[in-house]
This record gives sequence, structure tokens and C-alpha cells, in this order.
Amino acid sequence: MSGHHSAALLTNCKVTYNFSNIKEVKSFRVIDLFASYKDILWDDGRHKYNVSSFLGEIDEILLGEHFSSFSQETLDGLIGSLRQRGNSNATINRKMAALSKLLRKAYKMGDIHSLPEFRRQKERAGRIRFLEYEEEDRLFAAIKKRSEDCYRLAVFLVDTGCRLGEAIGLIWNDIQDTRVSFWITKSGRSRTIPLTARAKDATRWPQERGQRPKGPFAMLTQPQFRAVWNEAKDEVGLGTDVQVVPHILRHTCASRLVQGGIDIRRVQMWLGHQTLQMTMRYAHLATNDLDRCVVVLERH
Repeated sequence: MSGHHSAALLTNCKVTYNFSNIKEVKSFRVIDLFASYKDILWDDGRHKYNVSSFLGEIDEILLGEHFSSFSQETLDGLIGSLRQRGNSNATINRKMAALSKLLRKAYKMGDIHSLPEFRRQKERAGRIRFLEYEEEDRLFAAIKKRSEDCYRLAVFLVDTGCRLGEAIGLIWNDIQDTRVSFWITKSGRSRTIPLTARAKDATRWPQERGQRPKGPFAMLTQPQFRAVWNEAKDEVGLGTDVQVVPHILRHTCASRLVQGGIDIRRVQMWLGHQTLQMTMRYAHLATNDLDRCVVVLERH
């Protein structure tokens, strides 16, 4: 076929392009994705507030970059930047857990088309602070002076080891005789545990106080309890101890169980830990279990 003839054929042909199947590639910032999915992924409360702070910092480090995929290189650079800012591995893990949860949701919804591999940073086992009985007595007396309801809640927290939000969220039907059931939990798994005598007393509502609220501690909010806690903590000389926060009552309960000879598996069930590894943080307190080793090693 001559060149002239070929050119004539091309001139007479109409070339049609179909753009209907080509999708526009969208890109997002971290804070855009958080705005879209924050109410689906996280319940309102302190944890959601912390996640908002974590992801805001990550967006700042990324200079507000828009992306349609999140590369391994970007993730590695992000971790390096957090470490340069003085973040410990434990803190980096918490921030990466929030980012991973958000990106997995975005990937599932088709907002981004690739995910990096999140590797947990190795954490050092830190010292777990818990209250001695004498510290508990002083702190609780100072709380009671300020608020009878906050005092009841503190007693309940240390004897059940439940989280602050779990206790405040209780309704009366959750307490049956000498047991309490926690339905709304961090792990998503409900659990029922027996109550000590004073924890049971802490849930009672005196008739002279009039109409009962929705639950034994429903008249309180977390910020209200924390405010009373901090005032009492200052009064008894614990104001500079950054580990003496309400969550220390959960550590105190776990520590007392382990020191009292309760096996780790039962402590896991009591606290509602998702994995045994979380409970193993308290295993070193079970010193009585090692006493028999000395007998074997002693040279007579």
C-alpha cells in the first residue's frame, strides 16, 4: 500500500476515545481522612481526643501532603521524624496504631489504593506504678472531703480494676447482687466480675438522696472526677508524681491480684485484657511463685 493511500485512509477514519471508564484519582490529607471517619472509628472521649492530637501532629510532619497511596518510604520517614522529636517507641506505637486504623479504613473505602506495612517498635518494659495501701488511704480521704460521689467511684475503680469510662457508663441493671457486668469496653468484649463488700457498698444509692440517676456513677463525668483527683493528689503530696492518674487504680488492682497469688490467666479475665501479653506486665510481681526455686538451689 502506497504512502499516499495510507494517509487517505487515516484521514477518513474517525478515532473515538471513551473516557467513561477512567476514574479521577483523588488524594487526601491525613486530617481529611480523620474528619471523614473519626466518628465511625472512635467513640467520643479522652482516647478520641488523643487520636485527634496524634493525627494532627502526623499531618504537620507530612506538611499537609495530599496522597492517594501511603508508601513504606513515607511511613519510615514519619517514624524517623517522630523519633527525632523525642518520642519513645511506646509513644510512636500509639501514634502508629491510630494512623494504621485510619488508613486501613480509607483503603477499605477506596480512598487510597495501597498501604505500608506497620511494624511495632520494640518497647522497653517500664516500671508500673501502683498505690500502696497507705497512699490509697490518704488520697481517698482527700477525695472524700471534696466529693462523696468521687470517693465512691475511686473505691469502685481500685477494687474492680475497671476503666474510668466503664464505671461511669454503668447502669443499675449491670449490677446484680454481688456481681457487675461491663458491656461497653475498650476491647469490645463484655465481662462479669464479683464485687468486694466495699465495691458493692460504693454502688448503693441512699433513698434520702432522692431519685436515682441512670447508674451508680452517672452523675459524674471523667473531667469532673479528674479535677477532684488532681486537687486531692496535690493535697497529699503526690502532685509531682506524673504516674498518679486515675488509671493507676487499675494498675493497683492488677498488682494486688498478682501479689496475692492469683494466676495471670485469671487476672487477664478480671481486667478484660484482649491478650495475655498485656497482663504479663504484672507477672514479675508474682514473687511467691519463685520461692520454691531457692529451696532447689540452696547448697546444704
